[in-house]
Amino acid sequence: MVLAETVDVVTPAEITLAQARDAGYPSLDSLVSDLRGDASLPLYRIRFRPVDGPDPRDELAATVTITDADATAIAARLGRMDAASKRGPWTRDVLEQIARQPGLVSTVLAAELDWDRADFKLHVRRLKELGLTISLDVGYRISPRGAAYLALQPDRD
Repeated sequence: MVLAETVDVVTPAEITLAQARDAGYPSLDSLVSDLRGDASLPLYRIRFRPVDGPDPRDELAATVTITDADATAIAARLGRMDAASKRGPWTRDVLEQIARQPGLVSTVLAAELDWDRADFKLHVRRLKELGLTISLDVGYRISPRGAAYLALQPDRD
């Protein structure tokens, strides 16, 4: 696993030979010539570092019980995600869909909601960051934390 430590907007003149080599290029010229897009657009330099130890999302997802405070915090985060979405509220629908159909391929899950697959996967990734879902080789499943959260939610009519 890696962690993005910094994201900086730079100009090609600010990139050093050492940074070009760290990025896998033999020279600064080869890195600059490989840049794509309009030269007037910003250029981002992202610094990553490896992270030792277990993925914190996995540890969070493995939580079997959650407190009322945890549930309130999760609900608030999901509420903000719903409010910010052009789709309107989506988080509970996706969580319940995954809980009902573990291991179902994402193309089918996305189609059930009339979503583009890439957009669906992006949204599920946001739920994974909260420890609510687990990615499988094919599809997803609800995590123990996600199941505990859903169990505390009132049924919808």
